[in-house]
Amino acid sequence: MADPRGFLKITDRESAPRREIEVRIKDWKEVYEPFDQGVLSSQASRCMDCGIAFCHHGCPLGNLIPEWNDLTWRQDGKGAIERLHATNNFPEFTGKLCPAPCESSCVLGINQPAVTIKQIEASIIDQAFDRGWVQAHAPERMTGKTVAVVGSGPAGLAAAQQLTRAGHTVAVYERDDRIGGLLRYGIPDFKMEKYHLDRRLEQMEAEGTRFRTGVSIGKDMTWEDLLKRYEAVLIATGASKPRDIQLPGREQTGIHFAMDYLTQANRVVAGDSVNDQITAAGKHVIILGGGDTGADCLGTATRQGALSVTTLAIGAQPPTERKADQPWPTFPNLFEVASAHEEFGERKYLANTVRFLAEEGKVTGIEVAETEFVDGARRPKAGTEQVIQADLVLIALGFTGPESEIAIGQDKLNTDSKTNLERADDYSTNIDGVFVAGDAGRGQSLIVWAIAEGRAAASAIDRYLEGTTSLPSPVKASDKGIHA
Repeated sequence: MADPRGFLKITDRESAPRREIEVRIKDWKEVYEPFDQGVLSSQASRCMDCGIAFCHHGCPLGNLIPEWNDLTWRQDGKGAIERLHATNNFPEFTGKLCPAPCESSCVLGINQPAVTIKQIEASIIDQAFDRGWVQAHAPERMTGKTVAVVGSGPAGLAAAQQLTRAGHTVAVYERDDRIGGLLRYGIPDFKMEKYHLDRRLEQMEAEGTRFRTGVSIGKDMTWEDLLKRYEAVLIATGASKPRDIQLPGREQTGIHFAMDYLTQANRVVAGDSVNDQITAAGKHVIILGGGDTGADCLGTATRQGALSVTTLAIGAQPPTERKADQPWPTFPNLFEVASAHEEFGERKYLANTVRFLAEEGKVTGIEVAETEFVDGARRPKAGTEQVIQADLVLIALGFTGPESEIAIGQDKLNTDSKTNLERADDYSTNIDGVFVAGDAGRGQSLIVWAIAEGRAAASAIDRYLEGTTSLPSPVKASDKGIHA
């Protein structure tokens, strides 16, 4: 454990400072400055000798948080990254992108600000890469078995790395021109610069994982041919079908799905040329949806030079403290101010979109009304209508499941009531040799769940191929937990 009296000596929670707003909105670099190592060590010392580490229960990966907090406090960075990698293939992704359900479960958080677990995690892996401690781990022996992973997001990459290290020949198929899925094209660089992804992919390639870009399974290659070529197939395509909103005027130009907008922006930042790019430059922007994707759109629009940005959420503004029905150690729904929110724009709650307004086929605004609840249903309140100017509308209302049906020969992969791909607790499907992990089976969820499911599915596939496995399996497909 860390300093047994650390949480009594240091009661203030301190994390890495954000760069000045007027500076960071002029570039696409990450908003956070490096975390001072002295402050990092003192913050790690706040981790308590709490007997039962509920942070383990809050993390789907079961990260050994008290152990690497202790090692960080002792300034043993090499030991800390070894303990961190024991449960998490990609702490640089979770350390920057995960909403940290572990912190919501921190025992110290009952009556003090929780330990800065996420920031410590990110600092551990950054130091490890900087000092050359992250090395390739090639398998000790090859099994001769082959596995195809379809989708190169966090679930697919986690499974691929685990299976490669187990000695299987693994190929990752990605329909885009670069590996990474939403990590590549859905996450703006101001949240995670892409060198974090690229250097991890270099490690995976050195270990033996093979990457196949520009291949859309079901179009460029049939699912049946894929299963003939490989002894097992893992589907980790994510839940990329966007949730639409059907209202009068929806067909007008200037209304786009958030991910189409973010993908183009990320391509441009990467140096690509995008014809007819969706851009917020010089426009009044409205974002429908107050979640993380909406915040990503806000930060992107700010950097592109939007004249104004208004984020609309149909529900009420979340509270700043836990509600009675979301007690510790559950993951509460709280009002948060992301870096993008403090930079620019306006947030409106209880805003029910009524219709889109347009002139000559192009959107010019949105009519909204105050949301009222009648018999538990949300609807616009008569007499509260108002019009908000808009040249660009971005729909960021989440995702509804995989984009298309999957058929192998005469067999079609079963789906559940929410259109997710159906799988058993061991991630297997109704088609022999085919497994599903991540959002494609769980539905839209957290990055930490994707990595946990990727690791667990790898264990199941290894057992399917070899009859036994030594790979860890942190979660079952049916697991929900206090962090769902």
